[in-house]
Amino acid sequence: MSPVQILPYGTWPSPITLDLVLVASRGLSEPTIDGADVYLLESRPDEGGRVVLLRIGPDGVVTELTPPPSNVRDRVHEYGGGAWTVDGGLVIHSEFADGRLVRLDPGATPRALVAEPKLRFADMRIDRRRGRVLAIVEDHRADDREPTNSVVAVGLEDGVVMSLVDGHDFFSHPRPSPDGERLSWLTWDRPNMPWDGSELWVGRLDEAGSVVSMDRVAGGSTDSIASPAWAPDGSLVFASDRSGWWNLYRWRPGVADLEALAPMEAEFAEPQWVFGQRPFGFDGQGRVIAIARSQGVDRLLRLEAGAQPTPIELDATDLRGLSVAGDIAVCIAASPSRPTAVVRLDLSTGGSQRIRGAEAAPVDAAYLSRPRFVEFPTEDGRSAYAFHYPPTNPDANAPHNELPPLLVISHGGPTSNTDRHLSLDVQFFTSRGFAVMDVDYGGSSGYGRAYRDRLLGSWGIVDLDDCTSAATWLAGQGLADPKRLAIRGGSAGGYTTLCALTFREDFAAGASYFGVGDLAALARDTHKFESRYLDLLVAPWPEGVAVFDERSPIHSVDRLRTPVLVLQGADDRVVPQAQADEMVAALVRNGVPHAYLLFQEEGHGFRRAENRRRSLEAELSFYAQIMGFTPAGIIEPVEVVGLPSA
Repeated sequence: MSPVQILPYGTWPSPITLDLVLVASRGLSEPTIDGADVYLLESRPDEGGRVVLLRIGPDGVVTELTPPPSNVRDRVHEYGGGAWTVDGGLVIHSEFADGRLVRLDPGATPRALVAEPKLRFADMRIDRRRGRVLAIVEDHRADDREPTNSVVAVGLEDGVVMSLVDGHDFFSHPRPSPDGERLSWLTWDRPNMPWDGSELWVGRLDEAGSVVSMDRVAGGSTDSIASPAWAPDGSLVFASDRSGWWNLYRWRPGVADLEALAPMEAEFAEPQWVFGQRPFGFDGQGRVIAIARSQGVDRLLRLEAGAQPTPIELDATDLRGLSVAGDIAVCIAASPSRPTAVVRLDLSTGGSQRIRGAEAAPVDAAYLSRPRFVEFPTEDGRSAYAFHYPPTNPDANAPHNELPPLLVISHGGPTSNTDRHLSLDVQFFTSRGFAVMDVDYGGSSGYGRAYRDRLLGSWGIVDLDDCTSAATWLAGQGLADPKRLAIRGGSAGGYTTLCALTFREDFAAGASYFGVGDLAALARDTHKFESRYLDLLVAPWPEGVAVFDERSPIHSVDRLRTPVLVLQGADDRVVPQAQADEMVAALVRNGVPHAYLLFQEEGHGFRRAENRRRSLEAELSFYAQIMGFTPAGIIEPVEVVGLPSA
């Protein structure tokens, strides 16, 4: 065993290389049981970021159903999700390049059902009884107005698109009842986002499949409904935050009152940023099998009428994408020490098996920093939450009395949340001698409605306070160097990063991934889904333009003296390149040390392996140059403009 080296923080040699991070960066999503098979999506950065549909047979054999150049994605709401569905081996999916809706029969050649490039399809379900697929469509065919959204049916043979429900800004979850007599769906209107307030509707279907009557069964402008699903007995189960938490409720046709299932301070849903989320399902006896999140940890529960929830043991802290059929369930599971994988569970025996993903941790567990869930004080006497990762490397120690640099992570959303899954991006830094604070600032999901609502009218204030407090609190505990605090974030987290570097003096450096610099530009130029999002997070637009300007880093760039790394995709339609260009131009004018990396063929979030590699490498190089250390290994430096020479 090699002797432990005494080396400054940030310079520790690490086996968690850039190549290793990329190998582990394939994403898994939407596992679905269909008969004896499991289907799922796998994103592949090493193939240009394309998303592949896989089938795993009962013998474990994996079949790639969508060979290159197929890319199973959609751009409904720009974030997509729910780009495919399967029933009895019949697959319907969206092609990202041109929006085609494709039919894929077992053993047959794929054929296009709909080839209109300005129609985008998502959140699909096959309706066998009527020979059609139900979907949400986003119609971009009119160039002189914004797109419209509606619930439609597409003929499985002729591809004819039939409108079923329209008249609202947004729709999701078109689901036929088991007997085919009813259709349920969610809808919401601006300025609400689906997690602010939404409505659950049920309509009756005639023999032709048209909706002939409809009733609102739950929800409203301040009650968020999520993930409705029909139970085998014809009841409808869904999540509602009417109690202050996204708990599960059951609606039965003809019964006025809703039945609360296992009320508790836990979340049984998450914000609907993408389609295709499945937090619960039904086993062979009709019992609900559900994922519940509290205090930063997911649990799998069995809910049965008249009984206390029963935990289903699973060696994981983070769960998503649950599919249940009979006594079998599949989900995506992860923990701080095990990489993300699709897991198959036998609900009758409690046994589990990893069927897709790395078989073991990609590095010796001794190099993995274990997160500690912390509650820390923030502004106005409140508390916020984070996961603290201490620097960890069995081969190195820092000199006596040296404190580690700290990297604060501000997640995107901003109403999403972080978790404790094994992230080699995080471990890339901790194994080199960084401490990390991954912050669930006020506004994050997973802590109830009141915590999520802290951000209403206060984006750029509450998130900024909490991320800054996380850094200064940890430094006050003697666990980080107060002079070497850095912050990073993407999208909304990039906005918080830019705010922290502009309006505060606590941080020494930061990295903004496709971050918002100008709130007014975002309000003017963003896509339909988020076109009124800032009305609730900031102020009504355009009446509140003064508030937008006050909280926009671009309008206070004269206060910015902290070095910034700006990373941006040229094809980003959520936060356009113009925002990054404008921010960098201001940095140049003011002589602030900075670096700017613009990646072609990247949108909102980097998918290509070479770009993800360069981003992480540049980030480490940037911090090293600003904080004055030399990282171990071969790291291609990033050019920092305006950095004073030594």
